[in-house]
Amino acid sequence: MRVVLQRAKSGSVTVAGQVISSINHGIVCLVGISRDDTVKDAEWCLRKLLNIRVFQNQEGKGWAKSVVEMNYDVLLVSQFTLYATYKGTKPDFHIAKTPEEAKVFYNQFLEMAKKAYKPEKIHDGQFGAMMDVSIVNDGPVTLIFDSREGKSAPPTPSQESKEPKEPKQPKEPKQPKEPKEPKQQQKQNEISEKSQ
Repeated sequence: MRVVLQRAKSGSVTVAGQVISSINHGIVCLVGISRDDTVKDAEWCLRKLLNIRVFQNQEGKGWAKSVVEMNYDVLLVSQFTLYATYKGTKPDFHIAKTPEEAKVFYNQFLEMAKKAYKPEKIHDGQFGAMMDVSIVNDGPVTLIFDSREGKSAPPTPSQESKEPKEPKQPKEPKQPKEPKEPKQQQKQNEISEKSQ
């Protein structure tokens, strides 16, 4: 699961000429869902976007407060194109969940967000519709989260299919060096050799 988070002064979604959702201060999150995503991925992303500190505190210190701590709004917008792959110049979206599966998963994610925060603070677009998304990015500040980078998330198929690296061959143990004769013994040997 991928989320592109933007700190926003305002954001809105328009469908067929009508504004269906809008926020003032808060975060706008574009949400991509892959075919392998599970509840764990949704939980990981939700924790990140609700707790990441992207706002100033009352003293003006930056990166100090989360959207929840500031009591700001969250606008979620589904975007399957976050899972684009490329064949030449044409994008391909086979890694994304099918529209039917993604809709169910996305609605579950919305409900999780409402339970984790305040229902009236969670806004969203219209799944599957052609949307005009307006964002006044504050900063600009844009962060990208991928649940597959989280410790609690399972690996992607591409990660599982990677061939393991061949183990390094153990180095042959070094032969112990013969002990050197003490200097005094060396001198005595030299004297005896000369006297012979």
